This record gives sequence, C-alpha cells and structure tokens, in this order.
Amino acid sequence: IRPLREGHTLVVPKTEVDRLFDLDEETYSGLFSFTKHVADAIKKAFPCDRVGLAVIGLEVPHAHIHLIPINIMSDMDFTNPKVSLSQNELAACAKKISALLN
Repeated sequence: IRPLREGHTLVVPKTEVDRLFDLDEETYSGLFSFTKHVADAIKKAFPCDRVGLAVIGLEVPHAHIHLIPINIMSDMDFTNPKVSLSQNELAACAKKISALLN
C-alpha cells in the first residue's frame, strides 16, 4: 500500500508460513523462480539500474519478498518516506508489471 518507490512489489507464496525459510523446498524454489520473472518485468516497466530484493517480513506474519526498482543503495532504505500512490496508480503499476510477465 505504501511502496518505497513506484514499482515496489511484494511476491507472496500461496503457502502460508511465517518465515521464508520454513517453506518446503519445492515452494521455496518455485517462489524464487517466479520472483525472477517478476523482477524482469519490473525492470522493463520501471527503468532502473537494478531490482533490489529484500526479505524482512517482520511487519506481517507471512513470508514475502520485496522487489524494488533501484538506482542507488539508499532506494532500498526502508526508513525512507514511502511513496503515496492512489489506488488507481497502484493498479496501473500492477497492470504495467503483469503485462510484461511471460
């Protein structure tokens, strides 16, 4: 809801576990394979130097991966002010990313 940058995306496995490393091997591998595809789409939709990946997960009791388009290290700083986007703007970001998923 409050991304660090436009294009900041969460990838959440369907299997509900509190900690990422508690996922079974097949789900874990599938999650990271899917995450790569999403990161590729983010990079095309929101031109950036890299797509940063973070697993922090203390704010919700469900494993998830943050993918953030970045140009400098501080773009990944979770203490930065969050971007304020409307529901329509968030939906437009999601549409841009999903249109580029292969």
